[in-house]
Amino acid sequence: MPLRVRYKKTELPFRYPFTISKGTKTHQPALVVELEYLGRKGYGEAPAITYYDITVEQMMADLERKKLFVEKFAYTDPERYWHYLHHLFPKNPFLVCALDMASWDLYGKLRGRPLYKLWELDAAAMPLCDYTIGLDTVEQMVAKMQEKPWPIYKIKVGVPGDVELVAALRRHTDAVFRVDANAGWTFEEAMEKIPRLQELGVELVEQPLAKDDAEGMATLFRQSPLPLLADESCVAEADVERCSGLFHGINIKLTKCSGITPALRMIRRAQELNLSVMIGCMNESTIGSAAIAHLAPLADYIDMDGPLLLAADNATGLQYDFGKVQMPEEPGLGIATRLFMN
Repeated sequence: MPLRVRYKKTELPFRYPFTISKGTKTHQPALVVELEYLGRKGYGEAPAITYYDITVEQMMADLERKKLFVEKFAYTDPERYWHYLHHLFPKNPFLVCALDMASWDLYGKLRGRPLYKLWELDAAAMPLCDYTIGLDTVEQMVAKMQEKPWPIYKIKVGVPGDVELVAALRRHTDAVFRVDANAGWTFEEAMEKIPRLQELGVELVEQPLAKDDAEGMATLFRQSPLPLLADESCVAEADVERCSGLFHGINIKLTKCSGITPALRMIRRAQELNLSVMIGCMNESTIGSAAIAHLAPLADYIDMDGPLLLAADNATGLQYDFGKVQMPEEPGLGIATRLFMN
């Protein structure tokens, strides 16, 4: 029996306009795919991110053009299927991610077990999930914090006056702070701001400099009083090695690296290089966030708050309780969606 693939574009609204140093958005477009095999159905998701120049329309066009080949594969396991998809869509890792995620969901359902149990992981080892506070006025950022009391906040920075923003937020909570500059600082700004952020109780800094500023990062790495994590500088598997000696850790995002299959390899390689691991999100709904949850016991930090930031969802199956994520117990990803009911 051959595989069958279906797909849909979704565009979920944010609870609040979501602003980072690269711009603002009010909705998150994404591609959701369904893979059916032997009466089981698996689901995957890939959000479109403007600065990576892959749209949902491009993902759909690529998938439609090679749909026959996607469906004709003799399916046995996700790793083999990922390698096939990786060569089928060499320039579209986002699409490969959605299909790889659906493949793992399908595989777990065929085996009758949630993914983390297939990987023999301990759910109790999952770190707490942070909650992101996008750039806004001080008043609005404080209001967002007060609306969502949380043990860890990830605060977007990378703009003039951002340290003062963090200082203003600190006056309202003792929660752990992480900051994400999204490559928004110069080397000089980072050198000046990071010690001040340390004084404000910040735990770590994500992507302080431009992704290709290796020289600046090498110096900053040696001098920074806070751990530095790569995000834009760590997209695919080959980047893990390059981050060693420039960053203290990496943020792995499934959509960027092309799915669960390469993410598992990236985690192993990062651990060999003594790099800490964050598994991050790109504002996925519950579908994509559930995939992160199953990988979470392997991570040092988790950023999977997409369903909390969005005003609507594509699926059910995840529960958040003050930073603690309850691992789904149903087979595969452990989620349910009605997107393909028609």
